[in-house]
Parts: sequence; structure tokens; C-alpha cells
Amino acid sequence: MANPIVTRFAPSPTGFLHIGGARTALFNWLFAKHHGGKMLLRIEDTDRARSTDEAVDAILDGLSWLGLDWDGDPISQFTRVDRHKEVVDEMLANGTAYKCYSTPEELDAMREKARAEGKPPRYDGTWRDRDASEAPEGIDPVVRLKAPQEGETVVDDMVQGRVVIPNKDLDDLVLMRSDGTPTYMLAVVVDDHDMNVSHIIRGVDHLTNAARQTLIFRAMGWDVPKMAHIPLIHGPDGAKLSKRHGATGAEAYRAMGYLPQAMRNYLVRLGWSHGDEEIFSLEDMIKLFNMDSVGQSAARFDFKKLENLNGHYMRATGDAELLTHWKACLAHNEGGDAILAWLGEGNNEATALAALPGLKERAKTLVELTESASFLWRQRPLDCDEKAAKILNDEARAILKDLHERLSAAAAWEAEPLETTVKAYAEDKELKLGKVAQPLRAALTGRGTSPGIYDVLIALGREESLARIADQAS
Repeated sequence: MANPIVTRFAPSPTGFLHIGGARTALFNWLFAKHHGGKMLLRIEDTDRARSTDEAVDAILDGLSWLGLDWDGDPISQFTRVDRHKEVVDEMLANGTAYKCYSTPEELDAMREKARAEGKPPRYDGTWRDRDASEAPEGIDPVVRLKAPQEGETVVDDMVQGRVVIPNKDLDDLVLMRSDGTPTYMLAVVVDDHDMNVSHIIRGVDHLTNAARQTLIFRAMGWDVPKMAHIPLIHGPDGAKLSKRHGATGAEAYRAMGYLPQAMRNYLVRLGWSHGDEEIFSLEDMIKLFNMDSVGQSAARFDFKKLENLNGHYMRATGDAELLTHWKACLAHNEGGDAILAWLGEGNNEATALAALPGLKERAKTLVELTESASFLWRQRPLDCDEKAAKILNDEARAILKDLHERLSAAAAWEAEPLETTVKAYAEDKELKLGKVAQPLRAALTGRGTSPGIYDVLIALGREESLARIADQAS
């Protein structure tokens, strides 16, 4: 029986869930799901000065929003320090590691000497084969890996292909600092081994670590997990995605009004493809995802493409589910609390649900939808924007007075009879429909643009609609 597939997502809790990290988590999650395996979550919090509980919460929140669950409880790397030390002691005992007593000044001198000779600045192995009896007093040593100096280390990467590094280019890296804390390189290897990780899927910026970590696995006689180093995400200008390109944290996209299913679909296409297809349900992603279709080239983040994709998902999402996402967006935006309070009053949630079919057809984000829906909670008399105020001249007010009378007599407050009434009035007065609809829109919403006028009438209901028209009629 084949070994079970186990992946891991291992963020550092020094900030929000970066969009690149979200994509890495998604690829790990999809690969595990595709193979019926598990994705574990490890919080790499050994950097105590920079790690915060708030950042951990932000990472968990971001993953949950994206719908990416993990198996078991999140594992804190910091809580495993004793295990990391235990492995270092094993390596010292079996001769694959050694104590190094070089001072910071001596290390600086080694680097300067190497630079002067045109060599890479690295440790020269001074303590590699010296006897412990030669150790100077008063210096706490670091522990270094006794790396092979001949031959080569090969990483057969599932994305980048065969990567060969001459061992002479790999120095004796530090496994444990002089204060007894493990380094990132050691902790990652020990944790991946103990967690039975079968596949390491991470950004290509970690490729340089792969060979060094492979040497640690081999020094302990452990199986080396398969590795896949996925391309970086670049901004529209081709430079590595950063804050200057706009939002880089997953939670920022929620506040900007993007749906989690749209984000998942967009992120999976940053580096992975399946023919020319662009739209993938979660079920399709799980069924189709494989590392063979992940490219080596950096992917460019295209905000316009994301916006269009989000518009597709907004139209395709059921109204009740969309309302849930809308509330989540409102909760993370300034002024959203007041709208959430309005939704909680009386029949307002039903009013919003009734308006959603028309609203979602025109909006590409939930923020746009909020602006389009604002006519629902505006108080009478409405404040009109410049375009609406210009529309509401004397002629328009006279039209509204006539429409008020006709709409008041409508037998049913439903789209078809309302549309028939408005069109009949326009024909009777020999007016173009727009000449009638524009004043009606301005009176009902206070804006020059809005969702479909009949959608607005239905959403507001008979009483509120007629009252708003009366406010503006001459």
C-alpha cells in the first residue's frame, strides 16, 4: 500500500496571510484533497520577537475565509524546541554535526578573506575536525552540520525539474545557535519528518533551502519528502508582488468585496492551468489539480481579471449565500456596522434579499453592490447626487406627479404590471421611456445611476416608493 499523502502549510506569524501564502496553502490543500490525503498546518513561530497571537489569528481567519481547512490542530513550532534539541544531540553523537566555537569577529574575518579571494563568503570549517579539548573557555558554541564536501546534492523537484548543487558550494550550516535555540533549517526538517510530510509544496524562493535541508534529512537517515517549488506571484509590472501593488493580505480582499470562491478560482490559475479553462468549481479543482500542470514561470496578478471573475461568481451565487458574504464584507468595512444594524431591523433583510437579483447583475464586487444598494437604507427626504439633482427639473417633477397617480392605482406591486404602467404613461405622453425612467430613478434612489428601475420599485415596496416619488413631485 502506498504511503499516505501528507502536505503542510507552514506560515510565519509575523503578519497577515499574504496572497502568495494563500496560493501556497491552496496548492497544498488541493494536492492533498486530490490524492485523498491530509494537509497539516504548522505555525513557524520560533522567531519570538516577531511572532504575535494576532498574526496567528489573522492567518487562521484568512484560511477559514478561503474555505481551506486543515487536518488536526495547528502545530506550534516553538513548542517543539526540546525535540529539535534532541535531534541535534543525536547528530552530535553520530558525527554528522559538531560544535563550533568561532567568535563573531573570527567569522567576519573568514568572510572578508573569502571575498578578497573572490570566493563566496562562508564559514571555512575551522572547528569541523578539531578535538573538543581545544575548545576555548567562556564561549557558548553553535552546532553546525558536517556537510559532505565532495559530490553533489540533487533535488528532483516536481515543478523545477532536476536541480543539482555541488556539495563544495554548501557550507556547514548552523543547526543550533549559541543560546540553544534551533535554526529554521533544522526545525523545518525535524517537523516535516515527525509530521510524516510526504510532499513539501512551497514558493520557488525556498529552492535554495531545499539542498541544505536534504543534507539534514540524510544526516539523520530519514526519507526526504518529495518537493515542489511553485513560481512566485508578480505584480502587473512584472516585479515581485508587494504592498506597492495594492492589497497583499487575504483579509484585504474580503474587505474589498471579493468572494472566497472567486479568490480560490483566481489563485489556482496563478501558476496552474487546465487547458484554456478559466472557471473551476471547488469540486473541479480537487478532481483536476496536479503538479504536472504547474508552470515554472512567475504568474502576474491581474486585478481586472480578478474583478471580472468575481462578477461571474456574484451572479452565479444564490441570494441567501451572497447575503452571508455581503455581511462578512460589511463587517470589515468602515460604515458597515450601520448597514448591518439596518439589515437587522424589521423586514429589512427580506427587502435586501428581494433586491439582490437586480443588484448582483451589475456589480463586480460586494463593495460596488453596497453602493448600488444604498438606496435601500437612505432616509427620506433623499440627498441627491449632482446627476440626480440635474435630472429633477420642473418637467421631471411634473412627470413624477403623473406617475405617482398612475402607480398608486397599480393593482399589484409586481414587476410586470409596474413596467406596463410606466410604459403606458410614456406612450400616452409621447415620451421616450428614458425621459420617464430617469426622473423615477432619481426620485427613488437619489442617484443618476441605479439597478433596474422595476427592481428598485419592488425592493422598496409600494408605500416607500410612492412616498419617495411624492417627495420629488411638483
